[in-house]
Amino acid sequence: MQIREFGVERWMDQYENHCQLNLAETCVESLTLGQLLKIACKEEALLDEMLPMKLTYGAIDGSERLRSNVASLYEKQAVCNVLITHGAIGANALVYETLVEPGDHVISVLPTYQQHYSIPESYGANVEILRLREENGYLPDLDELKRMVKPTTRVIAINNPNNPTGSLMDRAFLERIAGIARGCGAYVLSDEVYRGTDQEGDGFTASIADVYEKGISTGSMSKTWSLAGLRLGWIVAPVELIHRVQIHRDYNTISVGMLNDLLASIALENRGAILERNHGILRSNLAVLDAWISAEPLLSYVKPKSGTTALVRVNVDMTSREFCVSLLDKTGVMLTPGSALDVEGYVRVGYANAHDVLVQGLERVSGYLRDIGR
Repeated sequence: MQIREFGVERWMDQYENHCQLNLAETCVESLTLGQLLKIACKEEALLDEMLPMKLTYGAIDGSERLRSNVASLYEKQAVCNVLITHGAIGANALVYETLVEPGDHVISVLPTYQQHYSIPESYGANVEILRLREENGYLPDLDELKRMVKPTTRVIAINNPNNPTGSLMDRAFLERIAGIARGCGAYVLSDEVYRGTDQEGDGFTASIADVYEKGISTGSMSKTWSLAGLRLGWIVAPVELIHRVQIHRDYNTISVGMLNDLLASIALENRGAILERNHGILRSNLAVLDAWISAEPLLSYVKPKSGTTALVRVNVDMTSREFCVSLLDKTGVMLTPGSALDVEGYVRVGYANAHDVLVQGLERVSGYLRDIGR
C-alpha cells in the first residue's frame, strides 16, 4: 500500500523540538500530572486507586467507567456506542480501515487533517475534495456537496470544529449534511477532536453522532482536555459499526493502557474545572491574536469560532514553507506552513498555548514582518 507523506506531522516532527516559541501547537496548554490531580483533589488519593491495580491489559475496549464518561459528552449515546482508541488518529484510521474498499467514493473537506483524504485514497477509494473557502467562512458549500454525492458515496468526512480554520458547523448545518448523506446512504465521519473549544457558551457544538443515524464522531483527550500525552481517543458510532471496528481494532491495538484509561476518567469526571481553565485560555488568547492580526498589514484571516488554531493569509513573496523556515531560523518562532496542509499562501497559528508564549511569539513575528517588508 502506498500513501502520501503526512505533511503536517512531518513538519512538526522536524521542527517542534528545535524552536524557542511554539505557535504551531494545537492543544490547549497541556496540563501537568500535578495540575490534573490538584484539579481532581486527588494529590494524595491517586495512589490508593493505582497501587491495587494489577497491570494486565485491562479492559480491551476501554473501561466501562471511561466509556460512560465519554458517552456523557453526547446527548444520545450510551456505553455500547463508545470504543476507546489510541488517540483520535487511531480512531480515524480504524473507521477508514473498516468502511472503505477500493472503488468507493469518499468526499473530504479541505483544509482538514490529512488522514481524511490520504488514508481512503491509499485504499483505492475515489476521493473528491470539497474545498472550504474564505468567502463562505470556511463552511462547506452544501449545494456543491449535493452535486458531489453519488450512489457509491461511502463516507463524507468533515472536521468540526475545523482544523486549521476554526470554522464551526452548528446543529442546523449538520442536519443539512445529514440529509444529503441520508439520500445516498453514506456515513458521515466527523472528526470532533476540538469539540468543547467553542468561543461562546459552554464550548460544545452538536455532534454528528447525535444528529444522524449513520454519524460517526471521533475525539480524544488531546486538544480540548490538554492531555495529549495520554494518547487516548474514541469512536462514538452506531453499535453495528462499533462491532465491525472492533474486529479491525483487535489486530492493532488490544487496549490503550490501564493508567491512561484511569487518568482520562479522572479528567472527564472533573471536566467543569478543566473547561473553565481552558475556555479562559482560548478566549483571552484569541482576543490577543485578533488584535495582532488587525494591526499587521501583511496578514488577514477569518476569525475562528472554535478550535485552537487560525489559518492566516500571508501576503509575502515566498512560499509558506520558506516563510516558516526563515521565521524559525531568525526568531525561534514556529508556525505551520499552509503547504503542509495543502493550502499554499497561508500559515496556521496555534493560539491556545501559555499567554506569555503567544504574546512573545507574536511580537517576534511582527519584527520579522517589518524586516522583510523593508
